[in-house]
Amino acid sequence: MILLKNVTLTGKLTDVLIGGGKILAIGSYAMDERLMSQIIDGSGKQLVPGLIDGHVHPIGGGGEGGFATRTPPLSAHDFLEGGVTTVIGLLGTDGWTRTGIDLLAHVRGYTIQGIRSFLLSGSYAVPPVSITKSIAEDILLINEVIGVGEIAINDHRSTQPTVHELARLASQARIAGLLKGVRGTMNVHVGDGKDALDLLEEVVETTDIPITQFLPTHINRSERIFDAGLRWAKKGGRIDFTTCTTEAFIEEGEIPAGQALQRALAAGIPLRQITMSSDAGASLPTFDESGKLLRLETGKPTSIFDAVRDAVQHGVRIEDAIQTVTSNVAEAYGISGGDIRQGERADLLLIDDALQIDTILAEGHAIMIQKKWLLPK
Repeated sequence: MILLKNVTLTGKLTDVLIGGGKILAIGSYAMDERLMSQIIDGSGKQLVPGLIDGHVHPIGGGGEGGFATRTPPLSAHDFLEGGVTTVIGLLGTDGWTRTGIDLLAHVRGYTIQGIRSFLLSGSYAVPPVSITKSIAEDILLINEVIGVGEIAINDHRSTQPTVHELARLASQARIAGLLKGVRGTMNVHVGDGKDALDLLEEVVETTDIPITQFLPTHINRSERIFDAGLRWAKKGGRIDFTTCTTEAFIEEGEIPAGQALQRALAAGIPLRQITMSSDAGASLPTFDESGKLLRLETGKPTSIFDAVRDAVQHGVRIEDAIQTVTSNVAEAYGISGGDIRQGERADLLLIDDALQIDTILAEGHAIMIQKKWLLPK
């Protein structure tokens, strides 16, 4: 068993007892410390849930510039380094040479290494490429599959789905999710085209599919898409901000995720409707003025906690910023996690006063203590 002593949880000092991968007790009890395999002093540290990254590319992304521009796969350490203890993997533009079976195998590897792992079936394309006979069967029959995505709209790389096609796919995922006990959420890649969220809005307006069935992402990619996202959220929809970025992207108009969070809250969007995700594994290209590719970076999972820190520096409470990458994500996909309470899986972080990750526990195992890694990288 592991005992976390003198941690700050929701503003109060307490102890947390961990065993069997779960939180056994919270509170200051008379415990025989000789029975503990580890005692971690959390004095001066804030205890928060391990982060849930709801949009990542575990087997890499990119490739739009040719096979040489494909990004490499991500390791479990890449996620743990950023405090991410739950991942939701997906495919992007390429759903043909990158397959759902490969994605499934990769996330199962993460599970063996202590990261709770899920995936979404499909890719940018409609009709989507599935692992079994259909997206619905993927959700029903494969434990890790909890939804569909990332389906692309408003983008030249989209297969330009119609309202009917998008509605039919969302309905299939929703029904399968209801039968399985998850939401069957559709993660929607929103490009920077002229139609913004019009297609999603028409689906919601012309069908009985609830607006919460969709999670549009990349809402901070430009001021125009951000404004459309706020209108969507004011109708009750969820919005997701992408944390991976570059200076070039920001110069072109992308809003850093932490700042987008602060602005959305200031605009009156309820906190529970906002999530942030890294888009880790995606390609981050930089071009010169003639359009020639200068360099290609890969999005990192560490960007998600960087965005939390940036949001706090822009006036967002740390509890609120953390909620967008923990319980809000769990709620959006209909999975457990993202809270600190008795019986929950022990995915936990200790954060110091400088808003740096000090200690990481994944499924009750200490991965890093006081910034010292206990496992090989």
